[in-house]
Amino acid sequence: MTNTVLITGANRGVGLALAEHYHQAGWRVIGVCRQGSDALKVVAERVIEGIDVTQPEGVKRLAQELAGETLGVLINNAGLLRDESLGEIDFDTIREQMEINAYAPLRVCEALLSNLAEGSKIANVTSRMGSIADNDSGGRYGYRASKAVLNAFGKSLAMDLKPKGIAVAQLHPGFVQTRMVNFGGLISPEEAARGIAARIEALTLDTTGGFWHSNGEPLPW
Repeated sequence: MTNTVLITGANRGVGLALAEHYHQAGWRVIGVCRQGSDALKVVAERVIEGIDVTQPEGVKRLAQELAGETLGVLINNAGLLRDESLGEIDFDTIREQMEINAYAPLRVCEALLSNLAEGSKIANVTSRMGSIADNDSGGRYGYRASKAVLNAFGKSLAMDLKPKGIAVAQLHPGFVQTRMVNFGGLISPEEAARGIAARIEALTLDTTGGFWHSNGEPLPW
């Protein structure tokens, strides 16, 4: 497996922490984002900016930029959290989260199939809020649904790609101190990145399709 990793949403938060982690581990990092950051440019050998992964044209350009590249690990990290509560449902924000959290990772995976080889791995950064069994508080309709859809997509990808020797994981980073939650999380982006990277390292074709917390805990669907 080549030691090249591609990370979407790599300019800040967990994505940037993943880029820093893999850089420090000696990997060649490709960071993909709508707008780059100075911090990302320090650790990524290549930054592909101006990519909106919700748009077919953006994903097509990404595939063109990566022609001939072989990826060891593809991390679909870009995501969005909005809030909806019953009685005040905003279907526009639900659609927006579906596009970014669910459809975009599938678009990226399909577009970059030719960049994946036997031994490559895909990690979809999801959320335990996408677990139906674990939902005991309600609310967050769009976020929960979009992550549940991502989990379903990831499981299908795992089954379809297993014969090609490509493993897929759905990984919950934890409650991370990022802008998405107004920095009110329980763990740092660096800790989340270490956990995600450890789960990717441990991923095999025997465990492909699983849903885990970054700390290694299996999560219910």
